[in-house]
Amino acid sequence: MSKLQKYTPPVVWVWEKENGGKFAKINRPISGFTYEKNLPKGIHPFQLYSQGTPNGVKVTVMLEELLDLGIKEAEYDAWLIRIGKGDQFSSGFVDINPNSKIPSLTDNTNGTSVKVFESGSILLYLADKFKKFIPKSFEARTECLNWLFWQMASAPYLGGGFGHFYAYAPEKLEYPIDRFSMEVKRQLDVLDKLLSDKTFICNDEYTIADIAIWSWYGALVLGRLYGAEEFLDVKSYKNVLRWAKFINERPAVKRGRMVNKISGYPGSQLHERHDASDFQNKTQDKIENLIFKS
Repeated sequence: MSKLQKYTPPVVWVWEKENGGKFAKINRPISGFTYEKNLPKGIHPFQLYSQGTPNGVKVTVMLEELLDLGIKEAEYDAWLIRIGKGDQFSSGFVDINPNSKIPSLTDNTNGTSVKVFESGSILLYLADKFKKFIPKSFEARTECLNWLFWQMASAPYLGGGFGHFYAYAPEKLEYPIDRFSMEVKRQLDVLDKLLSDKTFICNDEYTIADIAIWSWYGALVLGRLYGAEEFLDVKSYKNVLRWAKFINERPAVKRGRMVNKISGYPGSQLHERHDASDFQNKTQDKIENLIFKS
């Protein structure tokens, strides 16, 4: 593993378009849309524009959990935004989210479109709207929000820090990998101690804090992020692993993970979701493919 090369910053930083590794063609230091294109719209109250990254999974899991409770008003259309191709820079997407990041949601329940972006904000919006997956008492709600905001503040160290330098950077450099590995392991230790005597993040109640944290740290300890499970020794965080496996078995979580997913086994990918039958059709496709392969 190479050491960091000495770098003397210029007086004024200038954007080098090809300097940025895997994401050099989509990252840029300016905001706004790059091309005109309207977003598709379906028939359901909620229109989700996303991709099945950890941040995207938070919202699809939440919506599927609400539907599992029989809340028909939570029906949604999920449209795929391929961030690797720059779909998030269309005029339609930027109109919903000026920050050009997935996931973004519109709520058209009352005939007017409410725009919601940032995954934590979407979770809180849905929890408050339907009064589900968030504690009712002021004190318990505050504890839930403590951990929701913890995840929003902590995950950039995992994704943009560790994940970028370990998996995506043009060259593996010791200093940033060590720096962010240390922080990610500290975060896992925080969670492991928290979960030593609790079923969920907020005692025995499954909340949006679990959904948010599981989508990142659950995926990490289950071996689904960056191929780093051995490097980070994730199995040593036994309480986090127990919690992650437990949530992983929830039917809504299984479905939510499929929506807008574009990697892995094709049978696990549901690029768009418009009805519950889409999952049944995907399951049937998977069965038929296995029969055909055998």
